Amino acid sequence: MNVQEIKKTPRPRYCGILVHPTSFPSPYGIGDLGDGAYAFIDFLYDAGQTLWQCLPLGPTGFGDSPYQAFSAFAGQPLLISPDLLLKDGLLEKDDLADVPDFNDYSVEYGNVITYKTALLRKACAHFTASEDKALHKAFNHFCRTEKDWLEDYALFMSLKDLHQGRSWHEWSPQYQVLDTRTRKAALTELADSITYYQFIQFIFFKQWHELKLYANKKGISVIGDIPIFVSPDSADVWANQSLFKLDSKGFPTAVAGVPPDYFSKTGQLWGNPLYNWTEHKKTGYAWWISRIRQQLQLVDYLRIDHFRGFEAYWSVPYGDETAINGKWIKGPGASLFRAIEKELGKDLPIFAEDLGVITPQVEKLRDTFHFPGMKVLQFAFNDTAESDFLPYLYPENCICYTGTHDNDTTVGWYLELDEKYRDKVRRYMNCDGSNIHWDFIRTALGSTARYAIFPLQDLFGFGSDCRMNTPGAASGNWAWRYTSDRLSPELAEALKTISEVYGRDRARMEVHA
Repeated sequence: MNVQEIKKTPRPRYCGILVHPTSFPSPYGIGDLGDGAYAFIDFLYDAGQTLWQCLPLGPTGFGDSPYQAFSAFAGQPLLISPDLLLKDGLLEKDDLADVPDFNDYSVEYGNVITYKTALLRKACAHFTASEDKALHKAFNHFCRTEKDWLEDYALFMSLKDLHQGRSWHEWSPQYQVLDTRTRKAALTELADSITYYQFIQFIFFKQWHELKLYANKKGISVIGDIPIFVSPDSADVWANQSLFKLDSKGFPTAVAGVPPDYFSKTGQLWGNPLYNWTEHKKTGYAWWISRIRQQLQLVDYLRIDHFRGFEAYWSVPYGDETAINGKWIKGPGASLFRAIEKELGKDLPIFAEDLGVITPQVEKLRDTFHFPGMKVLQFAFNDTAESDFLPYLYPENCICYTGTHDNDTTVGWYLELDEKYRDKVRRYMNCDGSNIHWDFIRTALGSTARYAIFPLQDLFGFGSDCRMNTPGAASGNWAWRYTSDRLSPELAEALKTISEVYGRDRARMEVHA
């Protein structure tokens, strides 16, 4: 290829929307993988978009955070579509006759869990009684191929039910650390419960793969998300205790967090157990390879939260009430990703969440493997003369976000700014601030970043009451929903037009494909 040809073939430029499936319209109290999800994919297609980013897809526990799941491998049962269960003959019309009057704008998790769990148990009963040989064959195949994590997860959840939902640290001693004999006995005694948990995972993965296939056929790539750390009350920690820094009773000896900074004088105390990286290395990082492999079967790209923790992580003594007394400990660094590359191939489709305390060592680790980093437009307008988040300073290999799930909506953020910062925004974007969400979207699309992504709330121009998460807030998070009338043809056309202006429309992507 000569110089002239290179000039005529610019790199593809991608754009898309960040929204979690829980936000999709649905009559069942929470977004799911049914009609609302397919309508969203159709909207992306009509709007010329190429990317859909979601949050982690795991089964959430107390607090409902997708970043604190009962498993790093399992799917969220609440996302299973009752309508698709009906279509597959796993529910009857009468099962869906009396749907509670759920809130269309917010997920009421307690009520939703009660309602959907009852539906899922009915579906499992229908499945058990069914003579559908093809479905049973597919279920048995799923259980065999996913056994490495699925059996542990199903047993963990069954034992959790046996102990009234308590953390595994509070279970009967013989179940906290299973010997072979106790495990075998538990698998037999809890067989029906284990089958139920295997079944709902089978259904989740079936519905998810059908949705992803639909998206891919429409030219939409899916960006997934995983937290670097796992929940202390998870099947992963319970079943793999040697891979974590735990004491003899299974409690962490130290926990994850971030150090004090401008935003918090005491830092952030996350409470996740830390990895025993020495043990992981002895196994050739087998657990991590399995985790990444499975995730990349679910999505096309994978964002890893708190990427800097692979280079060095903030270790806080267990029992401390703040993160002040933590210290930096070296992580596995490049050796982990080399091991993953050896098994899964080079050019891993990983996005590095590289926000926060970022050092040259973290940047080197990211760039060694050519992982795109993140730029957040809301962070650009501060007292720094040349913020790294200003678009004219972006490297090409990055993702520009108007905001993330942890940010306020762009409209909410702008309205809360001091006037001097609002003036800075208006001067930079040459706007009057009356349609600030569109100004931010236009700036993201026009940036040099290869990828431009914005939360759906920003496309709608919604305010602070619609933000997805407020870090540090104990309640009110992860609940936002929208109604189907919001995804209008007019909105799709407006987004398609502006995406075309900045060379990010889907038609151009198809030329490069």
